[in-house]
Amino acid sequence: MKKLSSNTLNHLRDRIHIIIEGTDTPLGKLFDIVLLIAIATSVAVVMLDSVLYLRLQFGTVFFYAEWFFTILFTIEYLLRLFSAPNRVRYVFSFFGIVDLLSVLPSYLSLIFGGVQYLIVVRILRILRVFRVLKLKSYMQQAGFLAAALRTSQQKITVFFLSLVLLVMIFGSVIYVVEGPENGFTSIPVSIYWATVTLTTVGYGDMSPKTPLGQFIATMVMMTGYSIIAVPTGIFTSELAKSMRPQLHPVTCPNCGKFGHAAGAQFCDRCGHELHI
Repeated sequence: MKKLSSNTLNHLRDRIHIIIEGTDTPLGKLFDIVLLIAIATSVAVVMLDSVLYLRLQFGTVFFYAEWFFTILFTIEYLLRLFSAPNRVRYVFSFFGIVDLLSVLPSYLSLIFGGVQYLIVVRILRILRVFRVLKLKSYMQQAGFLAAALRTSQQKITVFFLSLVLLVMIFGSVIYVVEGPENGFTSIPVSIYWATVTLTTVGYGDMSPKTPLGQFIATMVMMTGYSIIAVPTGIFTSELAKSMRPQLHPVTCPNCGKFGHAAGAQFCDRCGHELHI
């Protein structure tokens, strides 16, 4: 009898897992579509609740709607946890953490006021649309972007550190030149000005008054325009490399072309047979 109960439980777990994680069955498709609609609606409720005049007029509706979605997503999270083949792996996976964070703020809001607005993290769950609609080509393109970010990480880090040193130098110099009497009350404040100027944001809350300070500001602006495209160039270069098809190091004995597609038996330039 105990064995039968165990088999029944395993069958139920497998059935729930197929419905929740599968997209090839009618119930699986229906579950995912309803889930996506619920996610989008719950995020809309949180956003509308942050508008004061709407909250004053429909606050009660928003409150009950939010708790309805919280309970719904809590049940869904528990079902995913129950049916997961590897529960620890699911809990610490990206979607597992997002699923938990999508319900946790509502319960924390019972203790800490205002935390419920963190529920907008539910919008991350909309990423499941790629799995639901089987947009593999989009996921492949996202893979190219992720690979480019990984390979350009060191270069961009070096560039960012150099940029930090640069704004510290500019900030220190402008502090010495302008001083507190012109609004540059400290080196950190001056570094803030250098950052705003170098990035060409230009809030205008601080500006140098002396001719030398204005000259330094001009140099900072010109430097900003000169280096603003550097991280873009680094990322674009790495992205082009990641999207470039991998070629096998085979040389054509006829025309000498080096590098051919995987599995190629003939040269794509002259058509001569390759000796692989």
